[in-house]
Amino acid sequence: MKHKIGYNRLGRKTAHRKAMTRNMLTSLFRHERIRTTKAKALAVRRTAEKMITRAKLDSVHNRRVIGRDIKDKAILAKMFTEIGPRFKERPGGYTRVLKLGPRPSDAAEMVILELLPQEETETKKSTKSKSSSTKKTSSKKSEGTAKKSTTAKKKSEAKAEEAPVAEAAASEPEAETSEGGEDEKS
Repeated sequence: MKHKIGYNRLGRKTAHRKAMTRNMLTSLFRHERIRTTKAKALAVRRTAEKMITRAKLDSVHNRRVIGRDIKDKAILAKMFTEIGPRFKERPGGYTRVLKLGPRPSDAAEMVILELLPQEETETKKSTKSKSSSTKKTSSKKSEGTAKKSTTAKKKSEAKAEEAPVAEAAASEPEAETSEGGEDEKS
C-alpha cells in the first residue's frame, strides 16, 4: 500500500517542478533567505534539510549527490565550507518558515524560508550554562568592577606623568641640534 508516501506536485509537470526546486535551493543557499508561497517553501525545505545533513560531512560522494541539484560551483563549495560546518552539532531543523500573510493579487499565503543563523545555535547552549552559574558571576562582577576602577585610576595617573616627560623629550632634540650646529661653525 502507498499510504503517506506522496509529496506535493505543486500543479506542475515533473521537469518544471524539478527545475523550480533546484533554482529555489540554489537561491536559498546563496542568500540564506527566500520569499515564496507556503506550499513551495515546504517542498523546498524538505530537500534543503537533507542536503544540509549531507553537507556536514565533506566527502566526494556527498559533493556529487548535492551537485546533482546545485549546479553553481560557488554555492556547492559554500555548502561544504560554511553551511555544513555551521550546523555540525545540530541534529536537524536547519531552516525556519516565517509567515507574511496573503499575497495581494491571488491571496496565496506568503512565507520567508530561511536558514537559521549561527548565533541562534550558540545562544541556546549559552543560556543553559548561564542559568546554572548566575550566582557565581554576580560575585565576580562586583570584584571585577573594583579592579577596573583601580586600573583606570592608575592609567590616568600614568598618562599625567608621561605628558611632562614627553614635552621634555621633545625639547631635548632641539637643544642637541643647536649645540651640534654651533660645534660645526667653530
